[in-house]
Amino acid sequence: MKHEIPIRISIIEPIPGVAMQVQRGRDELLPPSEISGDVMNFDFPITVDLSFGSPNFLGKYSQGPKDARFIYVNSGTLAGQADSCWTRRAKISLMSVTTEQVNEVLASPGARLKTSFFGRGGDGGPICAGVKRIVWQVGKK
Repeated sequence: MKHEIPIRISIIEPIPGVAMQVQRGRDELLPPSEISGDVMNFDFPITVDLSFGSPNFLGKYSQGPKDARFIYVNSGTLAGQADSCWTRRAKISLMSVTTEQVNEVLASPGARLKTSFFGRGGDGGPICAGVKRIVWQVGKK
């Protein structure tokens, strides 16, 4: 029972002049699909397997072991900005996504999973490491 569902990650107030891209596989990068004001959006499909009860995210955007899946958002040199002083990755956990949310996306044309977080870390640089308090919601495109 594998399905492909749309996802949107929104970064609020990213640092101006610092590149951010979603990591695809080991070395591919996905640029933002939209930058509007103080929000940077990434839209992409992700594969989810519901065969074993809880969602198991698969494919090139899904990173980590089965019991700790996440998405990387890279910044600075890791996002392809060679002249940046930043080399960072933020881990966006997928583990709080529920089967009910996946089923709602599948049953609702135009729906997608989405989350947002601030793009600046406590030290003033790009957000990095495991991003705390990630909340996934179902919303319209």
